[in-house]
Amino acid sequence: MYRAFTLLPGAMGRMIYNRRKKLVDHEFIERIQLAVTEVNGCAACSYAHTFMALKQGMSNEEIHSFLSGDGGFIKPEEAKAIVFAQHYADSRGFPEKDAYESLSGEYGEKRARVIMAASQMMHAGNIYGIPYSAFIS
Repeated sequence: MYRAFTLLPGAMGRMIYNRRKKLVDHEFIERIQLAVTEVNGCAACSYAHTFMALKQGMSNEEIHSFLSGDGGFIKPEEAKAIVFAQHYADSRGFPEKDAYESLSGEYGEKRARVIMAASQMMHAGNIYGIPYSAFIS
């Protein structure tokens, strides 16, 4: 938990940089974050990001695909990033070096950092969201 929150300021900075430079579009980031939430199983974050995805125009089927982990709607050009995001969550924020290098090789270093930042932010959000969901239940 401590590590996730120490990474948060840098991740937020990369996301702000991405908004200015438009390296990774917002819909792609939303799909990355849905992939992280699917692995972590955070009900509060799933609800919030599903709502945002619907506002962006994602179909119910596409959202369900990400939240169920079936991958039926993953775009081929986004597949490596989605799998990396799932690996990031599955490894609890400690992805394998080879996984990041593969991501960087596919998208370039600047875009890979944005993808990593989106994963880090969602992971940190899930750390708060999971106990919040349990409390609300």
